[in-house]
Amino acid sequence: MEDSGRPAGRRLERAILDLLERRGPTATICPSDVARAVYAGEGDGWRALMEPVRRAARRLAAAGEVEITQAGRPVDPSQARGPIRIRRTADR
Repeated sequence: MEDSGRPAGRRLERAILDLLERRGPTATICPSDVARAVYAGEGDGWRALMEPVRRAARRLAAAGEVEITQAGRPVDPSQARGPIRIRRTADR
């Protein structure tokens, strides 16, 4: 899968922002929500998109667009291990 600066990476970033836009201002999404939304095939092939989605979320967090949370609290994206959620930053 392509990544940062390439069409697929940008597409994942747009998908994250689009999903957040459709939800309430304090809502969160799971990376699997994004992977399922962009996966065009059938079955569980969306799972292969999980790490690319997490990378896209980290890029958006570095740009100040989103926060990555665990247990409802913002975490350093480079330190996050295990399940994460993505939400808009408070000023967006």
